[in-house]
Amino acid sequence: MQQSSSTVLEAQPREPSGSRQARRLRRDGQVPGVLYGGGEQPVAFQVSARTLRHALAERGAVIELRLGDHGGPAVVKELIRHPVTGETVHLDLLRVRLDQRIQATVAIELTGAEDSPGVRSGGVLEHMIRELSIEALPNDIPDSITHDVSSMQIADTLTVASVYAPSGVTLLDDPETILATITPPRVQVEPVEEIEMETEIVGQAQAEEVAAEESGDEVSESSDAE
Repeated sequence: MQQSSSTVLEAQPREPSGSRQARRLRRDGQVPGVLYGGGEQPVAFQVSARTLRHALAERGAVIELRLGDHGGPAVVKELIRHPVTGETVHLDLLRVRLDQRIQATVAIELTGAEDSPGVRSGGVLEHMIRELSIEALPNDIPDSITHDVSSMQIADTLTVASVYAPSGVTLLDDPETILATITPPRVQVEPVEEIEMETEIVGQAQAEEVAAEESGDEVSESSDAE
């Protein structure tokens, strides 16, 4: 588990505009965004795509937004990426108070799978749910939560109840929710049709051999008779 830390993000106010202006901003290397929450009116802003890319790569849960009188601690509310390039095309931030708990989602990372008896025996680890819903103070929200699965056997299941919650963090998902399981090795079963076809071919070949032998015997008997 990695503890979050605030990352400073420098942004500039902008006038709310339509999609045409947003496209113009993106062509100029800017990403449009909106700051919400805190009992205040939404504030539109723009930020350098390069600056934002570095901030998102290094950030914890909390971003220290520098936006004149409207800045302060915030968390990502929504991040929209281009479906092809993966570049951020829009960003929504939500104001937070560092002394008030908020709900968020974090990644659940499984470690030690290659050492587990189940995987070493040929089983397959199926990681079904990759995010957990949590509640914590903004600065206590981890980047991710890790869980060691090195002791899992074939047919074992991992549920939320087995995951350790870091200090100050409350897991909100149903404790019985299955996160992962190790399934038995998959056995290759030859289709019935192929087996029947193979049997028919073998049977036909044997019949041809018998017919050839009988035919040879008949020719031999005919020669002897002459």
